[in-house]
Amino acid sequence: MEMAGAIRKLLEASTINAHPETSAMPAEVPILRMVLLGDNQGHIQVICRRDDLLDLADLNQQLERDLHLVSQADYARVRQQTGLHDIPALPGLTGWPTVLDTRVGKTDRVAIEPAGDNARLVLAQEDFRTLAGQVDERSFCVPLADIQVNLESPEKDREQVFTAIQRFTGLRIRQRLEDTLELPPLPETAQRIIHLRVNPNAVMGDLVDIVESDPSLAAQVVSWASSSFYAAAGQVRSVHDAVSRVLGFDLVMNLAMGLSLGRALKQPEDHPRGFVGYWQQAIWQAQASGALASMMRGSQRPAFGLAYLSGLLHNFGYLVLAQVFPPHFRLACRNWEVNGHVDSSLVEHHLLGVTREQLAAELMSNWGMPDEVIVALRHQKNLDYRGPNETYAHLLWLGRQLLNERGLGIGPRETIPDGLYTHLGLAPAAVEDRFDDLVASKDSVVAMAGMMSNG
Repeated sequence: MEMAGAIRKLLEASTINAHPETSAMPAEVPILRMVLLGDNQGHIQVICRRDDLLDLADLNQQLERDLHLVSQADYARVRQQTGLHDIPALPGLTGWPTVLDTRVGKTDRVAIEPAGDNARLVLAQEDFRTLAGQVDERSFCVPLADIQVNLESPEKDREQVFTAIQRFTGLRIRQRLEDTLELPPLPETAQRIIHLRVNPNAVMGDLVDIVESDPSLAAQVVSWASSSFYAAAGQVRSVHDAVSRVLGFDLVMNLAMGLSLGRALKQPEDHPRGFVGYWQQAIWQAQASGALASMMRGSQRPAFGLAYLSGLLHNFGYLVLAQVFPPHFRLACRNWEVNGHVDSSLVEHHLLGVTREQLAAELMSNWGMPDEVIVALRHQKNLDYRGPNETYAHLLWLGRQLLNERGLGIGPRETIPDGLYTHLGLAPAAVEDRFDDLVASKDSVVAMAGMMSNG
């Protein structure tokens, strides 16, 4: 097994004889990760276990600093200096001051990856300490296993939302959630669309009237229909033209709903480094959920429009977090950055006591949104959820992972169980081809997201 040159030189200089291992390791051998941080005082490197959450707020408080993830340019320079694509948890590679979490020292051996050809380098604790040299050892991490996110009980969501609000904002619990969160009421356009959705006698003209009553929304719908993504024959001249000839009643209704709700909350100025924009994520997930829904057959096939709307609103909780916890949103951003290997819900629950999925589902429930959308948003990260409308949540989960596999980077990658395709009645090969085609149209999707964000 060929070991990366920079790592081999480091081991030789320290007279440590170690070899990469590709066989399965005992569970008690932790894999380490190294996070490069910086502020106006300089750079440091932090080493902790991969299965721990790095509590950046705790570390900053202990060090009396304002550390954050290094810039992409700084990280690229370190990669160039070492000749490595990813920087493993070996302090000598950078020479920066090192802060080590105390949990690293609780096992006889530790593992470093990658050591070459995706193999792990397993070191005795004393050899790792030799490599680490002088370190500042502190306790600033939380085992992921200790962070218990409520996945199964929506009844507990309201309690956790209120507890988090009391803890971080000092607001008195009021009777209605939208008052407690100081959020705007359901936008008028969205209210009219909800009423239209449940009206069995609704016709296309009713929808056109709603869209045209909002000039900004009307302009976006026409621009959307005129985009290269839909390749409409001839010029789209009106909302009626967009609905009747290009987009269709269902898609325009849900698109207008998503746009109306997305504009109800202000886009935060701060965001995690490397964050895929809110509307770009929304379009990707909407297209993914819609594509999967259209490929399903049988009685469990979901309504295309509701699947699409669920995708469009899947990250609405991100906007809610920014509005509910404005003093702490920046802190959340910095912690999302240094814990990119774990799901955002774990970071949010640790910092705030509530997740974006809980907040979004509670707000959607108070706004009277369709149950399918509420369930999809609430359980989109819980593949084990079984219950009414579970398909909508599973489509969001699957769509996210299929997009991540193709480099979109909208969350940590997880292995897709083979049984999920069977459960949803989908053919894996056909799904793969459909998503390859979807990602091939990336420029069009980004352009569509731009239309929405400029509204």
